[in-house]
Amino acid sequence: MLNISGIQEGFVLDHIKAGMSMKIFHDLHLDEADCTVAMIMNVKSNKMGRKDILKVECSIDEMDLDILGYIDHNITVNVIQGNKIVEKRALKLPREIHNVIKCKNPRCITSIEQELEQVFVLTDEENEVYRCKYCEEKYSGK
Repeated sequence: MLNISGIQEGFVLDHIKAGMSMKIFHDLHLDEADCTVAMIMNVKSNKMGRKDILKVECSIDEMDLDILGYIDHNITVNVIQGNKIVEKRALKLPREIHNVIKCKNPRCITSIEQELEQVFVLTDEENEVYRCKYCEEKYSGK
């Protein structure tokens, strides 16, 4: 039996699609953060069949939840304090995302000016379509 202890202060990301926790780990820059992370992959789930879970012991205020909303707005975010869930946060598609998607247009200014942020704006919420803020290149990663 796998035993992973509780966390004093932090958050638990639940209902992550199986196999997606590594992407989330990197996109949230948890490899660079000074916090403890437990990644539980391919867990049996009545609701999803299989799922991943991330337990992170650090303040949730240090994380960009817009990235999670873009990756999968169905992920459950449980905020933990004193080993208890004190808040459940709902995710939504962010209106604008920074440095998550890279523009594929070779003529886009972001391809030339490496210091510019990669900024994409949500243009079609129903189909989850984003467009580059600078060149209007369409991106639909779903």
